[in-house]
Amino acid sequence: TGVDLVAEQIHVARGGHLTFAQDDLEILGHSIEVRVYAENVIEGFLPETGTLERYSVPKGPGVRVDDGYDQGDEIPVYYDPMISKLIVHGKDRKEAIERMIRAIEDYHIEGIPTTLQFCKHVMTMEKFVDGSFTTNFVAEEMPDLSIILEESEEEAQIAGLIALLALKEKDSGLSSDSANSEQGISAWEANRRQF
Repeated sequence: TGVDLVAEQIHVARGGHLTFAQDDLEILGHSIEVRVYAENVIEGFLPETGTLERYSVPKGPGVRVDDGYDQGDEIPVYYDPMISKLIVHGKDRKEAIERMIRAIEDYHIEGIPTTLQFCKHVMTMEKFVDGSFTTNFVAEEMPDLSIILEESEEEAQIAGLIALLALKEKDSGLSSDSANSEQGISAWEANRRQF
């Protein structure tokens, strides 16, 4: 629409009124956003931690990356594993999809698994391209990726104890990686389960 929504929010927060009406807005083009996560897609989008050994964002017409990371930064266990929001804009949906595919190909991340290749695959799927998808898209179109194993209460308690031991080891200078890997639990998951 070409409207600076942040400026409008600040203006309203200071007691002003919106400077435009709904009828003033005109939609110009098409935008797509993908959220780039440090996740293992094959393992049901399991969050991952690690170091961004290589981190190079895409650039070019209609491409924007909202992120807070640089090469060499750690993806920690303490926060949401989102790395960035990758946004593209084109004159229509077709151009936006083409720009998104190119932007994903130009986005280079090494050191941790990400959702980039999954997002690129989605851009090529017929239901996404023609816009006929629903919020059940992943479950309906890619059921092998949407299998989530239910854990028992006992398993959750064991995982919590492992996480506590891992934190104690960390405080004492010992590594908890071997304890987590023996149990098949990522560091991010072990931290989440302690709460």
